[in-house]
Amino acid sequence: MYRILSPLLACCCLWHSLIVMIWPVQAAAPALSLSAEAAVLLSADDGTVLYEKKADTPLPIASITKIMTAVIALEYAQSDDKVITFTPEMQAEGSSMYLQDGDALTLTELVKGLMMVSGNDAANAIAIGMAGSQTAFAALMNRKAQQLGMSHTHFVTPSGLDDEQHYSTAHDMALLCRYAMQNEPFSAIVSQKKITVHYVYPENKTQLCVNHNKLLSLYDGCIGIKTGFTKKAGRTLTSCAERDGIRLIAVTLHAPDDWNDHKALYDYGFARTERKTILSATDRYALPVVGGQTDTVAVRPEKDYAVTMIRGSTDIFRTHLMLPHFIYAPVTTHRAVGEIAVYRNDQKIASVRLLTESPVELQKEEDLWKTKTK
Repeated sequence: MYRILSPLLACCCLWHSLIVMIWPVQAAAPALSLSAEAAVLLSADDGTVLYEKKADTPLPIASITKIMTAVIALEYAQSDDKVITFTPEMQAEGSSMYLQDGDALTLTELVKGLMMVSGNDAANAIAIGMAGSQTAFAALMNRKAQQLGMSHTHFVTPSGLDDEQHYSTAHDMALLCRYAMQNEPFSAIVSQKKITVHYVYPENKTQLCVNHNKLLSLYDGCIGIKTGFTKKAGRTLTSCAERDGIRLIAVTLHAPDDWNDHKALYDYGFARTERKTILSATDRYALPVVGGQTDTVAVRPEKDYAVTMIRGSTDIFRTHLMLPHFIYAPVTTHRAVGEIAVYRNDQKIASVRLLTESPVELQKEEDLWKTKTK
């Protein structure tokens, strides 16, 4: 059944409310006992914080820095997966993928070594190969951090080696993880327990890299993302896990028992959340068509849209349907003609395009003449 949009309604923005989602309030969740100095757990859907402990306290972050390095490299590689030749100035102390002078790899292959074995040499190669220096690359990192709303973060190095001016917070790093996991090449890399790196030079050289992130094996549903350690930062860990369509992001800083911290965070989060569908791609609306063989065309949301809800919450969702007064024939299938905005407690959290479901041909000339002479 279609919902018919009259011209009067369609000429403006049509508001209609969805259901008010209310669940019986559960007993208070048990307090978490974590080893981490700072921690956060949030929903990957919209960034809703489910648990936090000193989440906005700036701290050293060690190699989870490399998430930002990887994101910048992979976004650049979408248009130019440039080949970088390793030089002596790219050498680095600490963890390494053991690159040698003259080795040549694409940005994407360097990111594999960066994220799998936490190669500081790969981080320097990306930074210098892309921006000319670590300082210039750090400027790119900080610019991206500002764009993502990471307001308590400052990067100095591409690898995360200790520096007084290099820091972030658990919440800022969770925002970065949420963004990074939406990048398909990135998420495909960090979800692997091991991966093969292919060199451009030496020709035909390959290198098997094993992921340092043991949580991929320790926790059912873990799909990434990055470990870190320096003496100053201690153990740092970012991870992402998914279960029954619910995707959560966890970050711990200075956490001696980080594996168990993350397992406890996810058990806590998945027990308190539920997935609810707000929009369905099966919804239909009828939009008036002028000059066509039919008077209306069915339009539908481009995709389903669901959110992660905290059990016991009283969040209110509504949608804002935006369509034109009418459209002219001819109309093609899957043409974008409007959108539905989704609001959670008066805050916009998503926008889904409305597409035509079928074509509408121009009205035949003889039919048009009959219409005019009636």
